[in-house]
Amino acid sequence: MKKKQIYIFANWKMYLDYDESNIFANRFSNVVKEISKEINVVVFPEALSLYTVGQVLGDVGVGVGAQNVYWLDKGGYTGEISAKMYKDAGCKYSLVGHSERRHIFNETNQEVRKKLEAILSKKMIPVLCVGETAKERKTGKADKIIEIQLRSALSGLTLNAKKEIIIAYEPVWAIGTGQACDADEAERMHALIAKIVKKMAIKANFKILYGGSVDSGNVSAYLIKKTINGVLVGGASAKFESWYKILKTAEKLNKK
Repeated sequence: MKKKQIYIFANWKMYLDYDESNIFANRFSNVVKEISKEINVVVFPEALSLYTVGQVLGDVGVGVGAQNVYWLDKGGYTGEISAKMYKDAGCKYSLVGHSERRHIFNETNQEVRKKLEAILSKKMIPVLCVGETAKERKTGKADKIIEIQLRSALSGLTLNAKKEIIIAYEPVWAIGTGQACDADEAERMHALIAKIVKKMAIKANFKILYGGSVDSGNVSAYLIKKTINGVLVGGASAKFESWYKILKTAEKLNKK
């Protein structure tokens, strides 16, 4: 039986500044050769260090992505960076709809859709983040919220079966809290996402990751689940020792 490809994505957020990002990237480039090519590793640095980090990591087969994009290519949009600009800087991936964008910056489902379309138009791979709040989960609305977010972002897209779209299930209540989602429940939510996407009949190659307080101690519990293709790691990915342990755990599981 063919092994599933494992996706290990690192969202550095604003944890590392320019110098720290480049030091980390150089250190990482020296050990990444230990990691199998069947493990797809992508790093999402802050915008200012993205190009230099990409130059270092691109040489060793690690991709880089944007944490956020604006949907128009150019114009009078102070402080924004377009998908085109990120593509020109070497980005192959971009996060879209991350819970911190939705809940801190009040990003709407409609804005997420515009950004997703911009990312796809530049032939980049979107990492569409979806997830429910603690209140929505407690009131039994989690499944419905996920479906609303997915349908808003994906309905009506014209794609082909080779186009890759990554969906990251990241329950809002698990982001940066240390309160990770139980692996069995994460597996159920991933199965739900797969079912919704299948029902929408979108021709694309979907992969589904888990994100939310992933660390070296719990990552294996997610990676062994059939419906979970990988993880989107936040704070633990910005600490070299914990990040290295996460990758080594993925490597160990890949060899089984």
